[in-house]
Amino acid sequence: MPDASRIRNFCIIAHIDHGKSTLADRLLERTGTISEREMQEQTLDDMDLERERGITIKSHAVRMRYTAQDGEEYILNLIDTPGHVDFSYEVSRALKACEGALLVVDAAQGIEAQTISNLYLAMEQDLEIIPVVNKVDLPVARPDVVAQSLEDLIGDPAEEILQISAKTGVGVDELIESVIQRVPPPTGERDAPLRALIFDSVYDSYRGSVVYARVFDGTLNKGDTMRFMSNDKEYDAEELGILRLGRQKVDTLEAGDVGYIIGSVKDVHDTRVGDTITTKKNPAEAPIPGFKEVKPMVFSGVYPTESDDFEDLRSALERLQLNDASLSYQPDTSAALGYGFRVGFLGLLHMEIIQERLDREFDLDIITTVPNVEYRVRVDDDGEEKMVTVDNPSEMPHYGDIKAVYEPYVKADIITRSEYIGNLMQLCEERRGKYVTQQYLDTERVNLQYELPLAEIVFDFYDKLKSVSRGYASFDYELIEYRESDLVKLTILINKDPIDALSTIVHRDKAYDVGRKLAKKLKELIPKQMFEVPVQASIGSRVVARETISAQRKNVTAKCYGGDVTRKRKLLEQQKEGKKRMKQVGEVEVPQEAFLAVLSMNE
Repeated sequence: MPDASRIRNFCIIAHIDHGKSTLADRLLERTGTISEREMQEQTLDDMDLERERGITIKSHAVRMRYTAQDGEEYILNLIDTPGHVDFSYEVSRALKACEGALLVVDAAQGIEAQTISNLYLAMEQDLEIIPVVNKVDLPVARPDVVAQSLEDLIGDPAEEILQISAKTGVGVDELIESVIQRVPPPTGERDAPLRALIFDSVYDSYRGSVVYARVFDGTLNKGDTMRFMSNDKEYDAEELGILRLGRQKVDTLEAGDVGYIIGSVKDVHDTRVGDTITTKKNPAEAPIPGFKEVKPMVFSGVYPTESDDFEDLRSALERLQLNDASLSYQPDTSAALGYGFRVGFLGLLHMEIIQERLDREFDLDIITTVPNVEYRVRVDDDGEEKMVTVDNPSEMPHYGDIKAVYEPYVKADIITRSEYIGNLMQLCEERRGKYVTQQYLDTERVNLQYELPLAEIVFDFYDKLKSVSRGYASFDYELIEYRESDLVKLTILINKDPIDALSTIVHRDKAYDVGRKLAKKLKELIPKQMFEVPVQASIGSRVVARETISAQRKNVTAKCYGGDVTRKRKLLEQQKEGKKRMKQVGEVEVPQEAFLAVLSMNE
């Protein structure tokens, strides 16, 4: 194995579409890891969705060899990180596996919210930060302005900041030399007890869960019995290897190495991101700090449009969960939508990706209910107070038993041009935001900080943000705490029957407005019946909004072309009696578009 002093473990931090995957392609090309014939754009992004959206969803790692100007051969381990706020925990674990980070900023767009968020994560891990201005070949590039704003942000002199074009390859060789010079080699004792950090795992249907790990201390040999420290599960290391573009077998992994481990782990939940691997015969005393269980933040009901597809949906979710342990689901039933699942996601992008994959990879037509966050409710249970967790409006305790409701709050960073500050502040105030601070990054761009309820941003906040800033604002958030709020369950009743799939949890101040809009929308979408149908929105037993769908009219007096008026009255009375009887026993069929009405209420 190579001397640890010639190993460099690093990652690339960048906002979506700032050239992270393109730079990774150039590095693979310049180090001879991949030939020109094998080259394709976004080599490390192997999902179609990743290529289309220009984002990295799954973390990747690759090992490169490079002969530097000093004549020595170095091992460069690039640990690619996911590129979205939903995957911030995975990003923090990938950063933990590195000693250095390339901070890549687009020369035309400048610093964005996500860049700053991940930069702070890297600084917390005490990584060597190498700032890089990318896309200098663009006609609209402003490399000097962006370099100056990077100097203001992290303190490196603007004239020393690397200016490159990942697309054309300009400056990439200097960048590689800079990684070798500036990123420190891994520290760690090869004779100490084994401590290896899991930064990702994938499921292989033949081999079980394949763990991607960075060895911090000790040595792992093929055949050793390894133990996962968070759950005390033990497996034999059947195969070890390093990650070039494919898997390449080796007999040992030592301190400083990045590689893969296969041990016939049949359950992906056993190989949790951030966990520490040690050996059974010589276990480490303490795990690598920072491990936590990833918990879903956003919950939504997922139902098949055809009830016969329920089992297909179950097997599709099972298969997706094999490669994505952060996805959680449990069976759910709804009077209006039938059998389905209550699914937990890391965030809105995660939810969107899962929906897209269910459609593309499994060809399923699904309906999703309005995304909800997890609330904590303090209730009075026969004189004894207790805290319950609610992620579905239908599970909200009885109105009279509730003492207090707590909702998750996030700290949001919004980076925008200074002319849109007013619009964005107004948007945040409408979403119950609390202003924290603002900071100018340069003469044109400002970083706005707000504390916002998560429930107000999981839905259409990002779209509105882009609209009011004409696409110039970028947004990033992190969870801070649960806070008490005046929240109520808004129940929708159609013909006096509550429809659980349309219920939602809203702030009391907005309940009337949301109820009125929803009732109005449903009035347009639900077809007329032979009887009058009331559509109501209520909080507890109090109705806050009502619309009435008028009855379909049938002219029963059309055949009376003359004679006494009492004949017409008699027919109209009979019709009135019939409609009254029909209203008592009749059921209103709610069309599927009505469940999407909640989603398009603000349009």
